[in-house]
Amino acid sequence: MNPLSFNGSSFSPGKIVCIGRNYVEHIAELNNEIPKEMVFFNKPASSISGRLVAHRDEPIHFEAELSFLYQNKKLSAVAFGLDLTKRQKQSQLKEKGLPWERAKAFNGSALFSEFVALTVPVDQLSFTLHIDNTLQQQGDTELMINSPADIVKELNGFMPLQDNDILMTGTPKGVGQITAGQVFTGKVYAGQQLIIEHQWIAQ
Repeated sequence: MNPLSFNGSSFSPGKIVCIGRNYVEHIAELNNEIPKEMVFFNKPASSISGRLVAHRDEPIHFEAELSFLYQNKKLSAVAFGLDLTKRQKQSQLKEKGLPWERAKAFNGSALFSEFVALTVPVDQLSFTLHIDNTLQQQGDTELMINSPADIVKELNGFMPLQDNDILMTGTPKGVGQITAGQVFTGKVYAGQQLIIEHQWIAQ
């Protein structure tokens, strides 16, 4: 596991909770239906890596997401995150009605920038992903079907977040396959101010 950083200190999450199908246009691009209730899946701490891989048994797809650190019973910090997916495997599993872990929770399937303390309301956050200097994805909380606050409230009903857990809040349209050598640049903004920028080179 690649250590994560917040306020100059490293930490390890107990779990990474991800919500799927939280942006309408992303649901459409994958030909899925809008869910009647929130769709969740987990990633283990072992899925965290600093390496962006283009292939692992099959081509890997990227999904950029606003990601939050949970501490002291609240979302306390934000990072730019990449949820990596074995799309072929995921499609096979969905067709059979099986869980997604083999497609979503493999080693190296979660990448994060440093975490930065939240100093503005969550609804002022936005993010972008550029690949080779071309805008690929952009999103903000207004585009989400379920807000981060509503996601936390829902989770508290059956799987409460605990200190140092991470919440990944879904991806907007623009997902795609990773190619070795591509340069991924993730940015998070608080209003108009850039607060996070992180770069990976796909291997």
